[in-house]
Amino acid sequence: MPSFKIDTSTAVVFVATAPTPKLANAKTGERAMDRETGAALSTVGLLVSDEGEGNLYQVTVPETGYPEGLTPGMPVRVTGLKARDWENTFNGEKRHGISFRAIAITPMA
Repeated sequence: MPSFKIDTSTAVVFVATAPTPKLANAKTGERAMDRETGAALSTVGLLVSDEGEGNLYQVTVPETGYPEGLTPGMPVRVTGLKARDWENTFNGEKRHGISFRAIAITPMA
């Protein structure tokens, strides 16, 4: 599926929730891994405020793409943020949404 770049160059971005491990299988606890690099993936909640509007996004990022110590309220810069639509069938019910992925999240100096 195609993905779309998201321009955050004019936005103010804050950590809303600290990184948590992304699971490939919640029952077994198997960790989700990046298919290209093999890096373990995490999910970080980000508050993105731009043009008078704020939105909360759950963003997947490889563990190699952020430093330890990201905490709620910390201003950050997001590199390579993309959105991708998805659809699947779960228990006979179709579900769909948008997932967000970033290459890196770095604290503002």
